[in-house]
Amino acid sequence: MNKVFSAAITGLEAELIEVEADLSSGLRFFSIVGLPDKSVEESKERIAAAIKNSGAEPPHKQNKRVIINLAPADLRKEGSAYDLPIALSFLLSSGQIKFDEKDKLFVGELALNGEIRRANGVLPICLMAKEKGITNVFVPKSNSNEARLVRDINIFPIESLVELIAFLENRIEIKPLEPFGEEFLEGFEIGFQPSVDMAYIKGQENAKRALEIAASGNHNVLMTGPPGSGKTLLAKAISTILPKMAWSEILEVTKIYSIAGKLSHKKPLIHQRPFRSPHHSASEASLIGGGGIARPGEITLAHRGILFLDEFPEVHRDVLESLRQPLEDGVIHVARAKASYTFPARFTLIAAMNPCPCGYYGDPEKQCTCNQQQINKYQRRVSGPIMDRIDLYVEVPHVKYEKLTDENMEGSSQTIRKKVEKARQIQIERFKDDNIVTNSEMNIPLIKKHCRTDEQGERLLRNAVNNLHMSARGYHRILKLARTIADLAESPSITSQHIAEALQYRPKVEI
Repeated sequence: MNKVFSAAITGLEAELIEVEADLSSGLRFFSIVGLPDKSVEESKERIAAAIKNSGAEPPHKQNKRVIINLAPADLRKEGSAYDLPIALSFLLSSGQIKFDEKDKLFVGELALNGEIRRANGVLPICLMAKEKGITNVFVPKSNSNEARLVRDINIFPIESLVELIAFLENRIEIKPLEPFGEEFLEGFEIGFQPSVDMAYIKGQENAKRALEIAASGNHNVLMTGPPGSGKTLLAKAISTILPKMAWSEILEVTKIYSIAGKLSHKKPLIHQRPFRSPHHSASEASLIGGGGIARPGEITLAHRGILFLDEFPEVHRDVLESLRQPLEDGVIHVARAKASYTFPARFTLIAAMNPCPCGYYGDPEKQCTCNQQQINKYQRRVSGPIMDRIDLYVEVPHVKYEKLTDENMEGSSQTIRKKVEKARQIQIERFKDDNIVTNSEMNIPLIKKHCRTDEQGERLLRNAVNNLHMSARGYHRILKLARTIADLAESPSITSQHIAEALQYRPKVEI
């Protein structure tokens, strides 16, 4: 029996699927088995029309019992990317075409006229094919650029079923595409394109310094200030100082966006760090991922980049609590009835909030209209465990007129980014044998190894822990933050000055 190879997406990985067709005498019948979902079941009429309009004889003209099996049968099959392999399996089994199906993998949706439409997850499918030793992968032409990111396999861009059949029967020639590599990066302008330079943000030196530290060590930030003080502008500007992505990070993030269906033929890869800004009314499923077969949510789409949550206390409490695990571990586990999936979620959280419902509590210029009960209730909307996972608490006050009209353009994004990249390179070298990249990812043994300080720094830490009733997590976060501040200063050791600066970003520090 002929077997045509295709693939299924499970979580962030692709699984090899074998498509088999059996034709036997009996009542005219066309069935797809192997745990297909409704979209696969509904593909039967679409496939039949595509076969007919490509000049071949569709299943209902055969007067036979046609059964298509998608193996393994215990793996749920979802989506329209099985159209092409199902059509080829039927044509092979009915004797209408002949080709050697070994060492070939097919993916793509069929239009009624036989055109082949794009599919999601082509990049992980090609990576899986390479691992399985399949060297010829046939993909929709509109997916071909993302497929070219995988080396050492032949990628064939296909526009229609007619064209594919002609090629498989050696009647026409289709040349495999040349792979993309790191040298092609500059040709793509993809991802978040900020237009804000740090130099144009007047005042807010403390906030800009905090964002510089956050970008260097992947630390989480909470900005508090009245409406119009520049919190959102600062959050967007952090994208201009983030370090460039390594090739491995580009492949990792592009793979996520491929599965989420957020790539296009003109934008086949993500080479700038993501900036995701979901609305404060977003559901838990949209944030952490969901669906019958789990798909990545906003925190996974923000992997290796920024997750910006504005109006932080307005986010539903259950949604905020779902951030506990990814903020601590850099992954999110999504459980479904028959399987559980682990998605990467190593992002930098930038959160922004007003100090009270009216927004002007503590503002020297405008009087707050809230009573103390309203203020306390508003500030308690974010739980202690979530607040404990914030590294830098930053006040963002209104900027005075003199600052707004200052023509000084010091502290450009380009200048800050160079410092950030230098600090990040120090961390990459430090952790080259530890399977992490940034200071924020350090576990307790690594903190003990790399975060030793001098006697005065120890005294500062002791006073802070005792006076502020700091948790163990808060203590370790201070050390990791101080390590990043020392890296920005290109200091091999952590001094009391670095500890003092790290402590100033804790809420209500009293030493």
